[in-house]
Amino acid sequence: MNIEDQEKQPSSPPSHHRYQRHQNLYKRWVALAHKTLAKPRAYIILLILSFVVGYISHSQPLISQSAKDLIEHNSFSTRCGDPVPSSNIRQTIIDRVFSGTSPWKGFPPSHATSLLLKEWTKGWGSNAAVFEHLIRQVQPKTIIEVGTFLGASATHMASLTQKMGLDTQILCIDDFRGWPGYYDEEKSLKMVNGDSLLLYQFMQNVVNANATESIMFLPFSTGTALGGLCEWGVYGDLVEVDAAHDFHSAWTDINNAYKVLRPGGVLFGHDYAWVGVREAVHLFARLNGFRVRIDGEHWIFY
Repeated sequence: MNIEDQEKQPSSPPSHHRYQRHQNLYKRWVALAHKTLAKPRAYIILLILSFVVGYISHSQPLISQSAKDLIEHNSFSTRCGDPVPSSNIRQTIIDRVFSGTSPWKGFPPSHATSLLLKEWTKGWGSNAAVFEHLIRQVQPKTIIEVGTFLGASATHMASLTQKMGLDTQILCIDDFRGWPGYYDEEKSLKMVNGDSLLLYQFMQNVVNANATESIMFLPFSTGTALGGLCEWGVYGDLVEVDAAHDFHSAWTDINNAYKVLRPGGVLFGHDYAWVGVREAVHLFARLNGFRVRIDGEHWIFY
């Protein structure tokens, strides 16, 4: 074949050849599909696959949505107010919570004097060695206690800081309602018009310990009080979590308490023996890169 003949050759098969090939391929696919679908089992499988593909393509992304919900459920805002100087923290609480008048002024009120016990300082692990260990280590200017009850550990810490010559403010967070069904067989206040009087008894215990200048309190739920401290820019050098013992409460308290921990401070807590508390402690440690040290019944992040 000469060059002229080569130039006359088409560069690709003629269009009718391509059409014929497509027709043959189509017939083979139809024949294969007919042969396959002639079997009931294959037809059922194809039907199921078609349904699954259609459902996935038109439904919500279940897995990714669940993951998103989980992340949002476990997300706690870490943005708080600009830090208040330690020397201004006590007055900040008095202004924000008590409208500028110290709650210690004029205490106890006349209607409660005869109802209070002269001595009732019940607590659990309130004099544990961990308090002295951490106070010596941190030298805190501000301590935040989440869960106070009658103030046994708070007055103990006040005594320790005074002995060490520290000028420390201790902020106690508690709603001072106790818990449903609580009654102390040894000593307990009589409820007056639905009021358990635990707040007044706590205050009386602080007065008895001569610690009114060192201790201030926020009589709210833990979430409300910690949210307020975060908003106002009140941070603690030492923050103790010792409130409810179930997982969800402990988990929420630990996360909210961490928000008001001053950089370089120490977050610790009580009741490590409780399963719910223990699970919350270790989950938080894993997610935030902490290790957990145990000191008696207390846990410490480091």
